[in-house]
Order: sequence, then C-alpha cells, then structure tokens
Amino acid sequence: MSHNDFPAPDCAYPVRLANGEKHVGTVFLAAVIEHPRFHVGDYTYASAHHPPDDWATHLAPYLFEFSPETLTLGKFCQIADGVRFITASANHRCDGISSFPFAIFGGGPIEGRPSMPGPGPDTTVGHDVWIGQGACILPGAIIGNGAIIGAGSVVAGPVPDYAVVAGNPARRIRNRFSPHDIERLLQIRWWDWPISKILENERLICGADLDALEKL
Repeated sequence: MSHNDFPAPDCAYPVRLANGEKHVGTVFLAAVIEHPRFHVGDYTYASAHHPPDDWATHLAPYLFEFSPETLTLGKFCQIADGVRFITASANHRCDGISSFPFAIFGGGPIEGRPSMPGPGPDTTVGHDVWIGQGACILPGAIIGNGAIIGAGSVVAGPVPDYAVVAGNPARRIRNRFSPHDIERLLQIRWWDWPISKILENERLICGADLDALEKL
C-alpha cells in the first residue's frame, strides 16, 4: 500500500470490507467527534460491535459541552470496543456526610449548590496508546505515550510511557522497553512524522530494531 491509498485522518470510516463497503464499526475519531471538550489526534480510531450514532457520548458519557474538564487523546491511539472514559463531571461529592447530588433533582439552581462537586481534573491519553476491550479510564488519568491498557482494566492516576498495565485497579505489569530505549523513542516521536514517511518505514516502526529507526 502506498501512502496515496492510506485513508486521510478526516476519513470517518477508514476500513473497507471485502465487498468495498465501509466498515461502520471502526472510525477515525477526529472525523466523527465535534465536541468542545473532547480533543482527538490524527489517526486515532475506535471500534464498536454496535456502532453508536454519537461517538463522543458513547466513549465519554459524562463529558458535557458545559463540562469544565477536557478529555484529550493523542495520535494513532487504538480504542477497543466497550472502552469508557469516566470524566470528572460524573463525580459526586465524597468529602462530606452524603454524596447524594440533591441539586440535579431541583430545589433551586444547580450553580453553587453544596451538593455539587467542584471542577475535576482533565483526562489525557498520549500517542500510540492501545486501550483494550472494556477498559474504564477514570477522571484525571494521565496515560503516557506507547502504553498498553489491558482489557477490563480500571485506570486511575498516571501510567508511564510504554508501560503495560492491567487489572482493577490497573497496575503496571512491565515496561515495554528499557528506560534508555523509552527515552530514545520519546525523542524519535514517529507519530509526528508525515504519514508518507510513517508508511515508508512501517517495518521499522512496528519492528524491534530501534537503532535503525533512530537513524532515520
């Protein structure tokens, strides 16, 4: 495949079936999400066995247009079926006696009500992150570049670059590379290359010869 055959990042349905029809269950998210608090890098895709009409709400059901927090996904991320981002607007107060959100049921305006929590943290996912089926990403998670999130994991807090995490709560199983090689990869930043250069060097990017990749 030449880079001329590779779908553009603004292509909504980048996968074609054998009969030529578009596969509606896989989308480049940047092409299908228009949400002021949801930011997505080029070529990041998500898949769903039952494709939603609204991908932003499907992935982050508590991220509203008026939410104070943001959800940011880097480039070339891979989001499996059933992944959910539980952003900070889903929170209840848990620093007092009751966590019940009285304000959302009435009794006056919501703004400034004591039963409502204050603004929560942003959620950030780096570049080239694979999030496995059914994983749950909690408010304030910061997932580093090249990380792999195991299926069914519940992720809170930071995940280091190129770490493999799994479980509930998600814990680091191993690093994909040595600390020295991780630093080299973060210097290379292949995800910022033009797509033509990426495709020309697909073998190196998906292979294990870091020395050869670094020479580019």
